[in-house]
Amino acid sequence: MDFSALKALKPSEFEEAADGYHAMSQMAQAAKDHIEITVAAGMRKSLRGEAAQASQTQLQALAENLHYVQTECGVVGTALNGFAFDMTAAKRKLGAALADAVADGCKVNADGSVTYPAGRKPGEEKTAEGGTVTGQGGGTSTSDAMERQAVDIHPNPNYGKAVEYANRIADALKEATEADAKWAPKLRALKADDDLTVSARDWADVTSDTSGVRTAADAYLDTIKPPPKNDWPQDNANWWKGLSEEQRAAYVSLHPASIGALDGLPSDVRDDANRLVLAEQRAAKQVEYDSWLKREPEHYRPFVDPETGLEVPGARVPSEEWKEWSEKKQQLENGFKGMDAIQRRFDSYTSESNRPYLLGFDGNDMGRAIVSIGNPDTADNVVTYVPGTFAKLESIDGDISRAAALQLKAERIDPTRSTASVVWLGYDAPQGITTEATETKWADKAQVPLGHFVQGIEEANHHDVNQTLLGHSYGSLVAGQTMSTHLDLPVDNAIMVGSPGVGVDHAKDLNIPPDRVFAATAKNDLINLAPPPAGPLAPLNPKAYMRLFDDHSIVHGTDPVSDDFGGTVFDVPDGKFPGSGGEMMPAHSQYWDAKPLISLARIVTGGQP
Repeated sequence: MDFSALKALKPSEFEEAADGYHAMSQMAQAAKDHIEITVAAGMRKSLRGEAAQASQTQLQALAENLHYVQTECGVVGTALNGFAFDMTAAKRKLGAALADAVADGCKVNADGSVTYPAGRKPGEEKTAEGGTVTGQGGGTSTSDAMERQAVDIHPNPNYGKAVEYANRIADALKEATEADAKWAPKLRALKADDDLTVSARDWADVTSDTSGVRTAADAYLDTIKPPPKNDWPQDNANWWKGLSEEQRAAYVSLHPASIGALDGLPSDVRDDANRLVLAEQRAAKQVEYDSWLKREPEHYRPFVDPETGLEVPGARVPSEEWKEWSEKKQQLENGFKGMDAIQRRFDSYTSESNRPYLLGFDGNDMGRAIVSIGNPDTADNVVTYVPGTFAKLESIDGDISRAAALQLKAERIDPTRSTASVVWLGYDAPQGITTEATETKWADKAQVPLGHFVQGIEEANHHDVNQTLLGHSYGSLVAGQTMSTHLDLPVDNAIMVGSPGVGVDHAKDLNIPPDRVFAATAKNDLINLAPPPAGPLAPLNPKAYMRLFDDHSIVHGTDPVSDDFGGTVFDVPDGKFPGSGGEMMPAHSQYWDAKPLISLARIVTGGQP
């Protein structure tokens, strides 16, 4: 970057280009939403057959193309704004140096050197001639000292001024050159493949592009007020409202996971951010999977007789390398299941009322996801379902199906009011019954994020929303602890099904009227065998076992279906016996069957089971 180039540079042109890319990003998003929400959903609702299915496949591909365009254009726009910001700072320094030099009677030449006029120091009789100096940007302490010495002994007082201006010009050029060198490779990398297929590697490239731009745009992003550190939903909402459209676009494009996790923000904003995270993480899994398949070893090796140490002719056994490879392959495939289940919801809904919203997502470790069927920002009723033991991203399809069934039943029972049904897998659930599920540490870590989520629903919803917290199995402990530790949580109804206890001894301890706390446990649900914290192992007869304990204690407090708890107990079918159909606890999963589902829906809509 030389003097003439920086002087002629107009950062505003890059800002205008950024505006164009952001506009293109918004257009792509609008087109994607129109295809998904209006066209594809409308076709699924009214058309059947092979042609309709083929059309759906093409529409999904087109929507993904538009999603990719939306994402990449957003990153390009933010990158251009970041480059313009850095260059504006350099231009500002250059402009100030030029103005000061001219005001002091100096002339700045076409190469950035500074010519100073003749001058005479006070007390000197002879006038020293003028001259020209070239700046040294970012000199060392040694060169600075030598320069000051030269200024002190120079007979022309204008020489020192010229040196200062020349150095300021050189510093501005150095800053601009560094910015140019930093941004040039980042901007050149923002290119798409020359085809119409958005592959896993394309999405992986998005992740790389975003990371590179995020690193380079530190100075630009520092000018934007960051999200509140306290993560309180109302403060998050106020922060978002205080941002300009450009600032919002910058945060969503470079920090989608952070924006997607902020309770209190509009659901469509969180959904958009989390779907980007989903696309990127799914692509990363696919790239890893494809790479692993290429490393497939030989399946079999010769069998060696352990007694003789000799190979047995014709005998072969699975190789240890292949076993290890197969296990890793299965692990990677399992990692796809939850992500693909969520994507199928976006590819299969039929109307605005059952449109899914991805309000939280993290594909790492056991995985986390928050999925709403229906928009919680506009719904009259919102039910948040917390799954329990063994819940994880891999198996979230079943939990989403439960939420969808409850949403549909609630709107059929009360068609005058809309209902949104949320699966809240925003915590690491215990993965064992006899050990992990008897500990409260999983619920302890979940109560703050669940409380923030419920409060965020109230903040983002623009009218008096009727909220229900539904906990199943260990999820009822999560729900109960969250309610008992938040005095003003905006929950109107609580439902606990198949509960091992909710962490309190009485319904009134949940900080809502006891008659709005509902509980049910099927007769054949093995949760009935759950012992008190210090109790003996349960015998096989649940009734005989429960008679041993007059206080109706269970693993995590008073049993919520006991009279002592003080809530409202509602009837559910006895459920299948343990072992029916090969399942260990079939009755534990039947609370969303036809009859109990009606009771759940009535409670969710403000009625009675």
